[in-house]
Amino acid sequence: MSIIDNYVKNSNDVNSLQVEDACLPMSKSYLKIIGIPYYPYSDDRQTKLSSNDIKNILKQNHIFNNISLASKPRVIKVSPKSDMALVWIDIWDIQSGKNAKMLINRCFNVGNFIAIIRGANMNPGVPLCKNCWKWGHATLSCRIQGARCVKCNGPHKSEHHREFGWCCKANDKTNPPRLETKKGKPCPHSFKCSNCKGDHQADSVHCPFWRHRFNREWYIKKYTEIHENRSKSLRSNVNANPN
Repeated sequence: MSIIDNYVKNSNDVNSLQVEDACLPMSKSYLKIIGIPYYPYSDDRQTKLSSNDIKNILKQNHIFNNISLASKPRVIKVSPKSDMALVWIDIWDIQSGKNAKMLINRCFNVGNFIAIIRGANMNPGVPLCKNCWKWGHATLSCRIQGARCVKCNGPHKSEHHREFGWCCKANDKTNPPRLETKKGKPCPHSFKCSNCKGDHQADSVHCPFWRHRFNREWYIKKYTEIHENRSKSLRSNVNANPN
């Protein structure tokens, strides 16, 4: 019996119910939605639009029938002073992008607002290193020795801040004297963000770096400004101390 005859004989014995139906290879398409309010309730500026809110909105609109999300929706403010949101959604699609083409430039209602779907490029966002707490590189790519604290930027891991942070240790020489933070209690002190110098931790959602984490153009501009300011500061120090 030839190899082909043997293959045909074996294939006849296969249970058709155990064979999966053929399907096209799956890929992802990337979309963004504009026109949705960042604060879902007009009289409540504390409650912000969440990923779960977006999921519920999509479920209630028929144009998203048979559309499956490939990841959790991402929601940010259009700008710090805006009350509107920008939403990124990744959907499962076929390689021709059929699902995305069906949705792009379509509108749907969200309460009294009209939301519009636009195409977008893949945008995983700017990574925040969990080792040094600087934006722009992943934790595994961090080059610094040791670790930095997300709260005080000290040379220790964030979970060890209570034991190693200078602010939690007693100091009789300060005015007024600094008391020791009791064991088991969180650090009550505030610090400047190591990225934007704001009054919050480096990973705070209130940080402008966090708000713009999906806007690479903003990061390029911001880091260019930081580099230029640092260079000016170094030149000023050299000119002030020529020797």
